[in-house]
Amino acid sequence: MDKALKAYLDRASELIGSRTPSETVYDDAVVEALNQGHTITKALAIAGEKHPDEALQCDESNIAEIAAHYDYLKEHARIIGMLSKRRKR
Repeated sequence: MDKALKAYLDRASELIGSRTPSETVYDDAVVEALNQGHTITKALAIAGEKHPDEALQCDESNIAEIAAHYDYLKEHARIIGMLSKRRKR
């Protein structure tokens, strides 16, 4: 693995942090809804319906932080998907 990729993956791991499998599934559901064009509040509601035990509570005081977190996860998933396709070649 080259140094740049390792540095990216290490930094991503720091930013995303440790997640349980159920948290990962919830996060993936939020990202999926965002990829479908939903707003962050609608994406959280959709994921919350599917995974109520992991649902985040948001309001005006924390929605910007939550949105930034999921924007990062969305971009990270896109990058990992591109890397996976490259490795299959």
